[in-house]
Amino acid sequence: MNTRKTLLSAAIVSCIAFSAHAQQASQTATDLDTVQVTGIRGSMEKSLDTKREANARVEVVTAEDVGKLPAHNVADTLQRLPGVNISSSSADEGGFDEADRVSLRGTSPSLTQTLINGHTVGSADWFVLSQGNNVGRSVSYALLPSELVRSVEVNKSSQAKLQDGGTTGTVNILTRKPLEFSKQISAEASIGAVRSDQAKSNDPQLSALFNYKNDDNTFGVMVQAFSQKRELRREAQEIPGGFFKIDPTGTVAQSNPDLAGVYAPGLLGSTLFEQTRERKGGLISLQFKPMDNLTLGLEGFSSELKANNYNRNFMLWGGRILNDRTVEDANGNKILIPGQAPNPGYVVKDGVLTNATFAGQADRDYAVYDMIYRESKAKTNYITFDADWQINDNLGMKFQAGSTKGTGDTPRQYIAEVNLARGGGATWATHGNGSPIDWNVGGNISPGGVTEFGTWGNQQVTAIDKEKWVNVDFNQYFSDAGALNSIDFGARFADHKRESKSPEGATPGAIWDALKNGATAGFPGGFASSIGGSFPRDLWYFTPGALKDAVTNNSTWLSGNDGPTGRHNYGAEWKVAEKNFAAYVQGNFSGDRWSGNVGLRYVNIKQDIDTYQAVTDAANADVRSLFGMWKSLSFDNKHDRILPSANLKFDLADDLVFRFAASQTQTLPDFSALGASTWGSDLNKTGGGGNPKLKPVLSTNFDANVEWYFMPRGLLSVGAYSMNLKDYVAFGTQTQMLFSELTHQLEAYQVSVPVNADGKVTGMEVAYEQPIGEYFGVNANYTYADGSTSHTWADGSHNLLGTSKNTYNVGAYFENDTFGARVSYTRRSSFLIGLSGANPYYQDAFGTLSVSLSYKATDWMSVSFDALNLNNPTYKYYQSAATPTSFYSNGRQYYLNFRFKY
Repeated sequence: MNTRKTLLSAAIVSCIAFSAHAQQASQTATDLDTVQVTGIRGSMEKSLDTKREANARVEVVTAEDVGKLPAHNVADTLQRLPGVNISSSSADEGGFDEADRVSLRGTSPSLTQTLINGHTVGSADWFVLSQGNNVGRSVSYALLPSELVRSVEVNKSSQAKLQDGGTTGTVNILTRKPLEFSKQISAEASIGAVRSDQAKSNDPQLSALFNYKNDDNTFGVMVQAFSQKRELRREAQEIPGGFFKIDPTGTVAQSNPDLAGVYAPGLLGSTLFEQTRERKGGLISLQFKPMDNLTLGLEGFSSELKANNYNRNFMLWGGRILNDRTVEDANGNKILIPGQAPNPGYVVKDGVLTNATFAGQADRDYAVYDMIYRESKAKTNYITFDADWQINDNLGMKFQAGSTKGTGDTPRQYIAEVNLARGGGATWATHGNGSPIDWNVGGNISPGGVTEFGTWGNQQVTAIDKEKWVNVDFNQYFSDAGALNSIDFGARFADHKRESKSPEGATPGAIWDALKNGATAGFPGGFASSIGGSFPRDLWYFTPGALKDAVTNNSTWLSGNDGPTGRHNYGAEWKVAEKNFAAYVQGNFSGDRWSGNVGLRYVNIKQDIDTYQAVTDAANADVRSLFGMWKSLSFDNKHDRILPSANLKFDLADDLVFRFAASQTQTLPDFSALGASTWGSDLNKTGGGGNPKLKPVLSTNFDANVEWYFMPRGLLSVGAYSMNLKDYVAFGTQTQMLFSELTHQLEAYQVSVPVNADGKVTGMEVAYEQPIGEYFGVNANYTYADGSTSHTWADGSHNLLGTSKNTYNVGAYFENDTFGARVSYTRRSSFLIGLSGANPYYQDAFGTLSVSLSYKATDWMSVSFDALNLNNPTYKYYQSAATPTSFYSNGRQYYLNFRFKY
């Protein structure tokens, strides 16, 4: 018996039965809990009035003035709502200074859907690893400037009329519309600058808006444009790949049995990352009312983020020191180079080699240095046509058709990898996951000490995300149907495609002779001082120009072509195509002191997945290049599901409201989890890659909330929620049928891939806000989330991706007619962020402090100042209590803006 479905069905049947016997009442005016920004005190009072009338669990942040959100960007604003978490990156980028991803109620960002004006937005990332290997379904907020935003809705409970795809909820970003402006002509502009104290750079921030509508309010056009630049400098200690197990059969373990299976750092890095982000774009919106009951709209948006970046990572090479390796001499003979054991006195604690010193050996390199300059960018755009037709007094129709496309591009990676510190020895000492590792190497680490040189990296890496869709929605009102006020019904069709391309792969070129005399520079003074610890800081690097020129002018791989002699890296390519049809019906009810809705949404999804499997026999290959041979594989999936939902609101007293919601929601697995190329070893029947047969994640959700409006602009609310996640995506080993080169047929392989498991999140939310006197006020909220999965990770845990047990926000404000001030602090506890190799890794607890000030000089001019990350947080990541993986410092950011209105 399916207990979850039985409980949900019972809950919804109860809702229907209740509504059938209830008395008729007026329809709820709105479903939104709105927090206005301009005029904090008055807007908070309006927000609470609206919240009391809401039929669903919805939070909203609204900016009445261009760019005036409670925080400087959209994601940072949303994190102040209960149940909302943010992260600064996807995949393996590490921690940055600005929020980029949004998730709800202790889950992965991939389970939260982000829409613009109710439709999908094509999204791709600037970071190369997020363009091919770690491609989720979350949307990057880096391409969405706050100046475009009229309001942001966060739907915590589902309704049948909402677009499916958000297992844990949906974020809907709403833009301004021309006919909504109060004046015939409106113009606004913002001129400002941002300063990053760590990058020591002042950069321009510009935006403008113009809106016109005619006297009859039947035609309007709005144009917005933005151009924003900022410099980033991130200082870090990184342990790429985390800690590895010392081979029990290797030389080191044979001579020192107590080191067999002990964890040790593979690489210990001193890392400097610098980036220039230039975001430019605009939005144009037209509205036309040919009749009083018909409004037509056409809207287009485009945004491009140029994100060229330079990463330098000078690393102690723990893996090269401890591991045995095999090399070939000039005659092709294989020679074993044994690993080196640490000097006597090393320390092993809790299975980790925490303290070790290695004497210098003449022919051993103890350091490797990666310098990687990337020309990267990301784009997104959409165009939509809307029609809103009130057919008669009781029947309305809304229509929308559109197209969107997002791309992430890394046309070139200019990479130098050099070996250093030959014969110099090395040492390290760990201090747990809260402190950086002390480490050092001896020997020559200057450019003159380079012993080996190499280059690598795919070229022309491109991620494409695009969709075309059409929606039609009807609303039938009833004046004499008892408790039934109206019925919403409609349908949606979408054609979505996501693919990763890598038409050129790199092969080493003879560039060292040109590069070794190239221009160099040094790490900045005070590098990583806020991180602490003792590790190399006085380091050199080749300038980006020197590296780019040497690689470009002295390499042969920049002119790739298809075929056996080409440099097409098929192993990094895949494609996922999805056709989604949905239809729904939803009844909206109300009675004496209650209101709500009940509905069903039918979803039909067809998937086509194209990927490649690496092979070694040319007879089995469909495509080949200098980088190998591959067999092309195609898979198709079909998914049908009916998703029920119900929302009820009860006015227990004039100042006390109770809400209950139940639903089933689903999200498709991440694109790369479905499509990443698969490889297999015929000798031991093992392999790795994506899993094209993953099922959608299905969540059964329950939500209850009590709200006490104890005074004007005062609220205390307490709620609880539960999400049972069926077919949650984890990572493990699964039997898959792959093509065997030995038998020339499909065989069963044990493949390390994403797998379906079960998961569960239960939690509670508490929110409080209250004015103090006439001009002051405070607000706070707390979210508890307890998440787990049936899957056992490599460290033996059952943690759910993205679950922080504790998240809280506290804030205070002052406002009069001229001056406003707001201070906010947000903190979330540690959470599982992803995998590093086969090992899970976590982000430690962190908090951020921000301050916003505003001054209204005249009716047409105001000034604002925003300070972010005032506490200068260090973002810490770890593999276990004894094995840290990275520490990142980004500094503080200050924004000064002058706003002009007409």
